[in-house]
Amino acid sequence: MTHDHDLVLRPTPRQTEAALNPPPGRNGGDLVMETLAGLGATTVFGLPGQHALGMFDALRRSSLSYVGFRVENNTGFAADAYGRITGEVAPLLLSTGPGALTSLAALQEAAAGSSPVLAIGSQVPVAGLGGGRHGYLHELRDQQASFRDIVKSVHTVRTASQIPSAVAAAWESALTAPHGPVWVEIPQDVLLAETTLPVVTAMDATPEEVVPRPELTAVAADLLSRAERPAIIAGGGVVRSDASGKLRALAELLDAPVVTTFGGKGAFPWEHPLSLQSWLEDRHTTDFLEDADVLLVVGSGLGELSSNYHTFKPRGRVIQIEADAGKLESNHPALGIHADARTALSALLETIDIPREDASAPERVAAVLGKVRERIAAQDLTREQQVLAAVREALPDASPSFWDMTILAYWAWSAFDARRPNTMHSAQGAGGLGYGFPAALGAAVADPSHPVLAVSGDGGAMYSIAELATAKQYGLNVTWLIVDDGGYGILREYMSDAFGEATATELARPDFVALAESFGVPGVRTTPETLRDDLAKALSEPGPSVVVLPALLRMFAPTHQV
Repeated sequence: MTHDHDLVLRPTPRQTEAALNPPPGRNGGDLVMETLAGLGATTVFGLPGQHALGMFDALRRSSLSYVGFRVENNTGFAADAYGRITGEVAPLLLSTGPGALTSLAALQEAAAGSSPVLAIGSQVPVAGLGGGRHGYLHELRDQQASFRDIVKSVHTVRTASQIPSAVAAAWESALTAPHGPVWVEIPQDVLLAETTLPVVTAMDATPEEVVPRPELTAVAADLLSRAERPAIIAGGGVVRSDASGKLRALAELLDAPVVTTFGGKGAFPWEHPLSLQSWLEDRHTTDFLEDADVLLVVGSGLGELSSNYHTFKPRGRVIQIEADAGKLESNHPALGIHADARTALSALLETIDIPREDASAPERVAAVLGKVRERIAAQDLTREQQVLAAVREALPDASPSFWDMTILAYWAWSAFDARRPNTMHSAQGAGGLGYGFPAALGAAVADPSHPVLAVSGDGGAMYSIAELATAKQYGLNVTWLIVDDGGYGILREYMSDAFGEATATELARPDFVALAESFGVPGVRTTPETLRDDLAKALSEPGPSVVVLPALLRMFAPTHQV
């Protein structure tokens, strides 16, 4: 009897011939590139190093496109953004020791933002594994231990025949909801050793969907159908699973107001009558959500920023849909549903068949937003709102933006209309500096059809100045807005508020326009009044550009300390 799977696994005559007579001159590095191509990769990011040369030499024999950066951390941010924009795995090639370790902050952001980054690093020769202290260059006692607390999974290779399976397993792990970074390490001698193994062909590493349990869906549907004051918090999981359409359909079916987290920007239309927008750092929004008798939280763990710094105390029933099982009920008791946002929302839409009508919902939403506007208007922050509005007007709707940890980004979290899903990204997951510009470069590689905006402060900009060379080398369509206030602006505010004065926040900085031009990248100095036109002009021209805004912006007053 012949089974279907026997037919699938049986090689064709051509495959048999190719397997029996593999091309000469291949090594372990070729197996890495062949596996990546077989899994569907088209582009890899990286930075070469001595132990990793076997991988980089194999690149020239592969069909993969390579984008090289100047600093490993920036390379990781670029891969992160590539994964966010495409939803596909972003391979990241690194060398041993210092090269690998320099990527850790970027991988932490990828983990916090659930971005599928496949980091493949070299290792000391096999004889040096196990902490034997042989004194190899770049040697660490246990390199993978540095990654284990950050990435989803760790895979160590010791022989050439293990390479395809290890890379495929890591690929599947990166794409299993929730997405995230993974780590593979391969010793130098394994990468360099000649191999007679057959050329790696198509690989199957398709992850299984994380679907909701039907009995939980039934309970959630019943609670939402009978709710008097339902509300929805939509997190980054909605964006990553491409579920914004289903979220809107459910909100309209229930007449339920929706607020998006900072990671979920664009998941729900900003001007929709049910949209509470993203004012999570406002007590009026917090009070409204606390008053909901049934609160549906989709794709969020309700962490520090999403809970108004843990001051949010829901009084009604909470339903939490989350692909990361570890985040279920991690901050609030809930009906926890371990599922991908898209599949869970689909299940709810199929289960709730009778619309819930509440004509008062848009009025209650408008009242909250009115109170928020009144609070901001009382703080004399016209310039800050003018600057943010100028950025929004200059940026095409379809263009993605990447924001560093700077005051203007903090404003954008709450007040910026992303207009489309998956177009606004920031480093608010892990919160490190230097994310904006290299991430924008990775997005430009992922989709060259739209200009990309990066936003940094002068402090954060200094982390990634070297990548102006990368932007110029590859002609990437990224405009970099640098808000120059002469220091770490948000830390200056924090310290002044807490201690009466700031320490270690003031910075000497370069002439950013002249510095950009020294890389062959056009730069312009602007003002709040001319920002919109200068930014729009820069975004409309091909290739990289820099727009510098000297301005001392202030943050709106917090409400979690009141």
